[in-house]
Amino acid sequence: MKMVCAIIKPFKLDDVREALADLGVQGITVTEVKGFGRQKGHTELYRGAEYVVDFLPKVKIELAIPDALLEQTVEAITNTARTGKIGDGKIFVYDLGSAIRIRTGETDDKAI
Repeated sequence: MKMVCAIIKPFKLDDVREALADLGVQGITVTEVKGFGRQKGHTELYRGAEYVVDFLPKVKIELAIPDALLEQTVEAITNTARTGKIGDGKIFVYDLGSAIRIRTGETDDKAI
């Protein structure tokens, strides 16, 4: 099993969710986050005053998947979240030791 964590632009969330649903991914967790990478924020004008926005709004998507779905999942996220501009985001993949469904006690692949 793998845990996939993707940080993407907020307006791409619906497209990514639909692409994952088409693959058969059944559960995702979404968190609104703020951060920066190479963008390093930007400046904005508000009521005539210029200020620096260091942390940009992003969406963090987390999903647990069987090993067999990894390549398809990463490809689906990459293709749907890409705008071609800086700040499109990142995908992190790490091993998932175990998963347990609280309601039934099912474990590992059966739990996800």
